[in-house]
Amino acid sequence: MTTDATALFDVGERIPGPRKDPAAAGVVETVIDEACRTLHLPTIRSRFEEIAATALKERASYKDFLADLLEAECLQREERKKARLVREANFPRPKRLEDFDFAANPNVTPEQINSLADPAWVTAGQPLCLIGDSGTGKSHLLIGLGTAIAEAGLRVRYTTTANLVNELAEAADEKKLGRTLARYGRVDLLCLDEFGYLDLDKAGAKLLFQVFTEREERRAIAVASNAPFSEWKQTFTDPRLCAAIVDRVTFNAHIIETGTDSFRLAQTTRNRRRRS
Repeated sequence: MTTDATALFDVGERIPGPRKDPAAAGVVETVIDEACRTLHLPTIRSRFEEIAATALKERASYKDFLADLLEAECLQREERKKARLVREANFPRPKRLEDFDFAANPNVTPEQINSLADPAWVTAGQPLCLIGDSGTGKSHLLIGLGTAIAEAGLRVRYTTTANLVNELAEAADEKKLGRTLARYGRVDLLCLDEFGYLDLDKAGAKLLFQVFTEREERRAIAVASNAPFSEWKQTFTDPRLCAAIVDRVTFNAHIIETGTDSFRLAQTTRNRRRRS
């Protein structure tokens, strides 16, 4: 065969009609299927016939057809990566920023929150503090922002403060504290919920302090607390340790005060009034 192979990929070259020999077509499909398995291209493997049919209908060039195949694979791979990063973040329930009711809590502005959906503050290692009473949307914002950051391609980990301290204490007992601290030190954003809900003894506070020290000015931490900074000394009973933790959480931090009026309670009250 003397035909120049490069001519097949000329921009002007169009995809020919379907092969008339069913056996030959079957062989080609088998080759494509096996190649896609070997190269780990699941989207091309599942969609090449559909995309080929569209290319044939639109009389696309070989290059256009190839571009469509690769684009479909890249887009689907990106979606799978987003889903994996969100799953690995270990959020307790799905919450998204677009579902937050800003009208119910005027203390929080969409502009402020949407700016934090950009991962620049995370890559800069800046802290985030969400301070407010229960029912004001702190956890929703913490999970929603964590989800947005994960979908931007960064590694996120969610946990409550009590669970983290318990995990660190167990790791210390099993001589695995260094490994656990390193694991929490590697994630780009650590989301700590229910910060300040429980009083910590000196040993627990020291363990938590090691996490903050491990991440200081390198990796971002976001905390949600129902207590203002002035009351954190009730959680961290050692005054020096408390001051050190507050210093690390607030240095170059984004601080959002969600207020004191529970819109969950207000919503429940309105629903009861409607029913009655």
